[in-house]
Amino acid sequence: MDRAVDDEQVAASLADRLTALTFSDLGADEVTALLADSVVAWAEDQGWRAYRRAPSVMALPPPYAHRHSWIDVGCARPAGAPIAVEIDRTDRQRTVDKLLAEAEAGRVAIWVRWGTGKFAAPPPPITMVTCAVTARRGPADKDHRYSRLSARDLPAPAHTAATLKADEQPDLFAD
Repeated sequence: MDRAVDDEQVAASLADRLTALTFSDLGADEVTALLADSVVAWAEDQGWRAYRRAPSVMALPPPYAHRHSWIDVGCARPAGAPIAVEIDRTDRQRTVDKLLAEAEAGRVAIWVRWGTGKFAAPPPPITMVTCAVTARRGPADKDHRYSRLSARDLPAPAHTAATLKADEQPDLFAD
């Protein structure tokens, strides 16, 4: 199988799995842990071995250059390249550099990016899987709480309290 096609199929499969994920009122570390758990469960459902905090091929910067960095989840497949998954809510160049190093080492490099904003696409061959969430300020007014609800769990939109006259109401059946 063509490597680029494999990368896209793996990422699409993971994206499908994460689409069903819902949660409410979690802190940033809790969201990241939940996403890591979901990635591990997805890999295991495929029959693959999955490892949290797997060693990366990328060395740490000095003075720790003799050590290696970690990826959030590593997956070993009996057929196909290993998979390296990083999970972040921020746009960090270090994440991009790490995933590029993983791709150069022959791994499928996937960036699970979560948050409220628009996500810029990473450079190829990194594949991005996004997880959009909503955010609100937490009780300490410093931390944020994040939620991801299914469409049927979303609250109804706010309606106006104003009274409209018949001629002010839109005709919903007009062409």
